[in-house]
Amino acid sequence: MTYIIIIISAIFVNNIVLNQFLGICPFLGVSKKIPTAIGMSGAVLFVLTLAVLVTWLIQHYVLDALGLQFLQTITFILVIAALVQMVEIILKKVSPSLFQALGIFLPLITTNCAVLGVAILTIQKDFNLLEGIVFAMSNAIGFGLALVIFSGIREHLDLMEVPKGMRGIPIALISAGILALAFMGFSNLV
Repeated sequence: MTYIIIIISAIFVNNIVLNQFLGICPFLGVSKKIPTAIGMSGAVLFVLTLAVLVTWLIQHYVLDALGLQFLQTITFILVIAALVQMVEIILKKVSPSLFQALGIFLPLITTNCAVLGVAILTIQKDFNLLEGIVFAMSNAIGFGLALVIFSGIREHLDLMEVPKGMRGIPIALISAGILALAFMGFSNLV
């Protein structure tokens, strides 16, 4: 039952983008086309799950063991950056087709604050390793859901006649606000 609550909460109730406002930069920057949003969602799912796994292990077996909890943020930033670079190098050699599919999205994930935020939240919520991985995957799915829905809205807005002063980012921000309000309807679900 705990895992179901974690999943529903992370995807709908506490959506990482629409409720906690983490990952706004890729949310606005990569949401112009649905295929691009789907590619970014897949890359975030992969990297976020791997990052939470590695950072959880480092937190519990290195930082906590040595009493260095105050180094958590800087350690997590360095680990995530190194992890993304390592994944990029391995994918380039092992699976060039997957590297081509994720190519542009992997460097963007290095600066995605949602990855760091979920890694820190996993530790703050005192999840065990399995709960942390479920939490990470659920947040990535929630990020992807919001990104794909928002991409569909932006593609639809491109076909409409929007007043000249509202074209581009202004109407995108208004649409994102309305989408966040729609997700608030899930707030009493869990």
